[in-house]
Parts: sequence; C-alpha cells; structure tokens
Amino acid sequence: MAGTTVNGLRLTILVGEGDRWRHRPMYTEIVHRAHAAGLAGASVLRGVEGFGTHSRIHTDRLLSLAEELPMMVVIVDAEERIRGFLPQLAELSLEGLVMLDPVEVLR
Repeated sequence: MAGTTVNGLRLTILVGEGDRWRHRPMYTEIVHRAHAAGLAGASVLRGVEGFGTHSRIHTDRLLSLAEELPMMVVIVDAEERIRGFLPQLAELSLEGLVMLDPVEVLR
C-alpha cells in the first residue's frame, strides 16, 4: 500500500451495553463527545461474548438472557488530540477499561 505513514494513538474503551450516562448509552455519549471534540473518527463494535471485572460471562446466544454485552469504542487520531480528549472520559466516571496504543496510520 503506497502512501505516507504518520504516528498516531488508538484509544479503545470497553464498556457494557447497559452502561448509561444520563439515560443515554455510554458508547453513544463517548462517540458524540469525540465528534464534538473534532477527533478524526470513532467506531463502536458490539461484542458477541465476554466478561469483565465481575467475572460473569455475557453472550448473545439465543438461550442467554445477557443484557450486558461488551461494547468497544475505538478512536484513532494524533497523540496530542487523543490525550486532550481524555479529560472528557474522566467526566464520565467510566467503569470500563480504557487503553491507549501507539499506531501507524497509512494515508
């Protein structure tokens, strides 16, 4: 793949499907805040199975009654822009996992 490569930072936030911020899904709140902050983009991916700090396995299988499937919000941008966005996440009192990874972005 031809093009230029720039360094960036990937922000990955794992929350539960039922997590809320003022009656709004947490993942929706994060995406809207990222958009308002002018970040390059955000994607939400819905997990089909997982467990977290409470060690209960949640699954989307037909016979399961799980309502707390994992949701992953992924945002990639320049490091200074991602780090500048972190205070927005701090306001949300997230119980989920927040990860930062260096990435190479091909343009």
